[in-house]
Amino acid sequence: MSIHPALFSSDKDNWETPIGLFEALNSEFHFTLDAAADNNNAKCPCYFDKDTDGLKQEWSGVVWLNPPYGKGIVDWIVKAIQETLNGVTTVMLLPARTSNDWFHRYIYARYETRFLRGRLKFVGADNVAPFPSMIVIFKGIERKRVSGDKND
Repeated sequence: MSIHPALFSSDKDNWETPIGLFEALNSEFHFTLDAAADNNNAKCPCYFDKDTDGLKQEWSGVVWLNPPYGKGIVDWIVKAIQETLNGVTTVMLLPARTSNDWFHRYIYARYETRFLRGRLKFVGADNVAPFPSMIVIFKGIERKRVSGDKND
């Protein structure tokens, strides 16, 4: 069995989510935005690609995110956390790298984490990924109105 070398390098960082996994999560969460996609792998009608750069945009609704798996993965995690303050819920597919600093700093004991059984086979890959995966749910915080707000 050969493993695609791009899964170990930064040659490719935009592996497409397996459709069965996305459909199962979409039936639960009803996504409105795919924050890191392209014309070939977008899972929602509304999506941000490299040109629109989801890291620089405001998100809304319930967001699906399979971020690029490169050095910038922490930027996507931090962005999802920031967007919770605007009431956005983000469901993110991540490599289950529980020994990494970002897992302990930003995710562990803070957000719901679902570890996936087995290894994913990303769309277009010849074989399964050489790493386990997890789903992290960054739940949006609903802001409560306070008496005296401008909108009262």
